[in-house]
Amino acid sequence: MTDDLPLTQEPRVWQDALWTARVVKNEDDDGWAVAMFKAGQVEPALVGPWTMGRDKKNPKPLDGNAFITLVKTAGEFVRRSEQQLHASLHQSLSVQGLSGRVTVLLDIEPDDENPSAILSAQDEAGDLLAQWKVDPSYKLNRNTAQAWVDGGLKQPARAGQF
Repeated sequence: MTDDLPLTQEPRVWQDALWTARVVKNEDDDGWAVAMFKAGQVEPALVGPWTMGRDKKNPKPLDGNAFITLVKTAGEFVRRSEQQLHASLHQSLSVQGLSGRVTVLLDIEPDDENPSAILSAQDEAGDLLAQWKVDPSYKLNRNTAQAWVDGGLKQPARAGQF
């Protein structure tokens, strides 16, 4: 249970085993911001405005309740970002084929040096009907999927087109 206990409890820095909240001067104006860093990360997962203290010059000090709220907010933000990334890299939709519903999938592998993507089709039972390597910039939508299915699931002539 020691993972839940804060490692650092200072007015401008609170930290537990997974998160660090750091109150910083807001670069855009005279106010303050709080940056939430996930353990091991150099860039903040979330940055947001922070309340001024009573003197209207210095930031309000961090406390346990604020830290708990910030951790929940940053965790939710990271989860939503991961879900959005997963959805953009693994797309699927169903269209009507000659012999029933066909699920068309686009799976993108984002690699800095050699990104790739696989376009595939499955029948209603989940059996693979076709699979082709396409450009990672390929745009899957209902029209392109239907055209590919209607065209016999042949290898796309060029990336992004059927």
